[in-house]
Amino acid sequence: MEQFGISKHDLKRRNRMQILKILKQRGPTSRIDIANTLELTRAAVTIITNEMMEQGIIVEIGEYKHIAEKAPRGRKKILIDINYHYKFALGVTIDENVISVGLTTLAGDVLDKRNKTFIEARETIDTITDYVVKSIREILDDNCLENSQVLGIGFGIYSGFHELLGIKTVNGVTDYSELRKIVESYTDLPLVFDNSVRGTAIANIDFSKKRFDGIDDIAFLQFGQKLNFLTTSSDDKMLAYNVNTDYINKMIVEPDSDDVCPKCGRRGCVYNECTSYAAMKKIKRVFSKDKTPFLYKLANADSSKINDDMIFKAYREGDKEVIKIIDRVAKLLALLINNLYYITVPQRIIFHMSFLEKELAFAFMKRTVAGVTSTEVAQKLEMSIVESKHRFLSGCALAVRDLFFAKGGLND
Repeated sequence: MEQFGISKHDLKRRNRMQILKILKQRGPTSRIDIANTLELTRAAVTIITNEMMEQGIIVEIGEYKHIAEKAPRGRKKILIDINYHYKFALGVTIDENVISVGLTTLAGDVLDKRNKTFIEARETIDTITDYVVKSIREILDDNCLENSQVLGIGFGIYSGFHELLGIKTVNGVTDYSELRKIVESYTDLPLVFDNSVRGTAIANIDFSKKRFDGIDDIAFLQFGQKLNFLTTSSDDKMLAYNVNTDYINKMIVEPDSDDVCPKCGRRGCVYNECTSYAAMKKIKRVFSKDKTPFLYKLANADSSKINDDMIFKAYREGDKEVIKIIDRVAKLLALLINNLYYITVPQRIIFHMSFLEKELAFAFMKRTVAGVTSTEVAQKLEMSIVESKHRFLSGCALAVRDLFFAKGGLND
C-alpha cells in the first residue's frame, strides 16, 4: 500500500534540525523558548532535547539569569546549547592558488592546518589527492583522532579547477562522482563536495561569533583573479544556489575601456577591469625601476614575482603608477558593489579577499565605496572572517552544514 506524508524518522530529523538551527542562531536558549518558537509542546521538546543530550549533541549551560531584580515565579528556565566539540570536521579547499587542509570544531575553531601553494602547471589530480590524503592522515594522527570522532570531510573546490579534477557540470548540475570515487578509495568518512565560494560564504555565517537571527538576506562577494558573487540567507535557503557564482565577471563596468577581454572578447567587463587579474595586468604594463620603484624593489626587478600583497604594500608606500591603477580598479569595483546592492538589496554584504593585510585592504575598499557611491552601501559591507591561511574553513563549513545541521545531528 502506497503511503503519503512525512515519515516518523523524517519528522524527527526535521525537529532536531530546527532545534539546532535556533541554537546556532541565538546561542544558549531554554526549552520553553524553543517550544514557543517551533509551536511544539514543551513535553515534545523535552523528549527530543533529552535524547540529543544523551547523544552528546547538546548540553545544559545553566539557569537563565534575569536582568530584572526579581525573577518571575514558576519553573526556572534552563539554557541548552550545541556541544560544539561533539565531533570534529575536516575541510579541504582547492582555491585559486592554494590547497588548504584543516581541522575544526563544529563552531569553526581551528585546531590544525596544512597549506600548499597551488601551481596549476605542475599539479595533476594525483599530486593533489596525494597531498590531501597525506595531510588528512597527519592531522588525524597529530590530534589522536579516530574516524568515529570526525563528522566527515568537506571539499570546497573552486570552479576553475573542475576540469583538472575530472569534475563536470551539465545543465547547471555539477558532477563530483569521479573525484568522490578517488577519495572514497582512501577513506570511509562521509564526504561533501561543493563550490569553494559557497563554502566560504557558509563559513562566514555558521562560524561567525555574530548572531544572524533575524537577518535573512546576505550577499557574498569574493575578490580574486575573478569575482564571485552569490546571495543567500542565514537559514536553509543556503542549501540551494546558482552554481555559476562567477557570472558577474561578464558585466560591463567601463564601456570606454581600450582593453579587449581575453575571456569574453568585449571591452570593459568586470574580469578585465576590476579583479585581481585586471590590476596585475595593468601594473605589469608600467612595471619599471622609474615608474614603480618600490614594487620594483619588492619583486627584485622580476614582474613574474609580483603578488597582490606586494601591490598593496607598494600602494601604501606611494608608488604613483600603482596608486593610479589601484584607485581606478577600486572605483570600478565600488560601482559594481553599488549596483549589486540595489539589485539584490541584502541586509549584509560580506566581502572576502585573500590579502595578508586584509583589515587594511578592507578598510580601503569600504572608504572607496563610501566615496564613490554612498555611506548606505558602505555600511552594509562586512569583512570576511576567513583568513588566507584558513581557507580550508570553506570545506569544514560545508561538512558541518550538510552533515550535522541539515541532518539534525543524526548519522543517517
